[in-house]
Amino acid sequence: MNIPVPPLFVFESDLAKYEVMDGQQRITAVRDFYANLYPLQGLEQWPELNGRVYEKLPEEIRKGLDRRSISYIVLLKESAETTEEQSLLRQQVFERLNTGGVELSHQEIRNSLYQGRFNDLLLELAKNNEFRKAWEMPPYDESERKRLPVDLAVNKSYQMMRDVEVVLRFFALRHVDQYQRGMKGFLDLYMVRARAFTEIDIEYLRAQFTKAISVATQLYGDFIFRPWKPDEHVWADKPQVAFSDAVMVGISHNPDNHERLISRREHVVEETKKLFETYESGTFTGRGNTKQDVQDRIKFFEEMLNRVGGE
Repeated sequence: MNIPVPPLFVFESDLAKYEVMDGQQRITAVRDFYANLYPLQGLEQWPELNGRVYEKLPEEIRKGLDRRSISYIVLLKESAETTEEQSLLRQQVFERLNTGGVELSHQEIRNSLYQGRFNDLLLELAKNNEFRKAWEMPPYDESERKRLPVDLAVNKSYQMMRDVEVVLRFFALRHVDQYQRGMKGFLDLYMVRARAFTEIDIEYLRAQFTKAISVATQLYGDFIFRPWKPDEHVWADKPQVAFSDAVMVGISHNPDNHERLISRREHVVEETKKLFETYESGTFTGRGNTKQDVQDRIKFFEEMLNRVGGE
C-alpha cells in the first residue's frame, strides 16, 4: 500500500515558529487520517479496507504507514536580509512548487500568499459593476457566492484573476516613481508592503478606486480603456491593460479636476485621440515595459488631463 506524501515546505518566521508554505491541506489530511477522522475510500487493490479509519486497519498495515516519512525544507530567516526579501523569497519558492500540472497565474499566487484586508479589498473592487462592464464581464450579483454564472465561469480573465491584478496595478502604479523589479516584481512588492495597511488605509484606497473608475466611465462611456487607432480613426474593439493604467492613475492624480473634466468630456476624448496620434505607436498599450516606458504613458496622460482641466 503506497501513499505518497509530497515534500512540505516551511518558512522560518522566527526560531520557534514555523509557517506552512505549501502542502498545508495535504499535511492536514494526513494528520486527520491519523486522528481517525478520514475513513479510506476508493481503494481498488485492497477494497476490503474501504470504510476503515486508521485505528481499524490491520496492525501490519498501520506499521507500514508509520514507517513512512515526510520530507520538508526549512528556509532560514538568514536567507534574506529584510522582511520584504523574506516574503519575496517565500513567493519565489511557492512559484517553483507550482510549475508542474496546471500552473497558477501570478495573481493566483499572490492571492494564496498574501491573505488579508488588502487582498480582500482587491477581490471586492474587482466586483465593481463599472469596472466589470469596462472589462466586458457580467455585472456582479449576490448569487455568485453560491453559483457562478456560465459567462463568468468561462471568462479567462476571471479564471486567472487578471481582473484582480488590474485593480492591484492601479494601486501600485499610483507610486510609479518607485517602480522596480519589472511589473511582476513591482506588484509582488506592493502586495508585501500592503500587509501593513490599516482599516483607515483600506477605506482611503477603496474611495480612490471607486472615484477613479466612476470618472473614467463618465469620460469615456462605452470606449473606456480602449486605445484610439489613428490609422483607422476608430476605438479598439477591446480594452487594454496598459492604457487603463494611464487612465485610472492619471484620473486619481487629478482629484481637484474631476468635475471640470467631466464637464469637458468631449474635449478630453479629443485630446486622448491626439495622444495616440502624437506619440509613437505602443506608447499607451504597453509595447515597452521599462520603468521609463511605464512612467511616460502615465505622465503623458496625466499632463493631458492637467491641460484640459486647467483651461
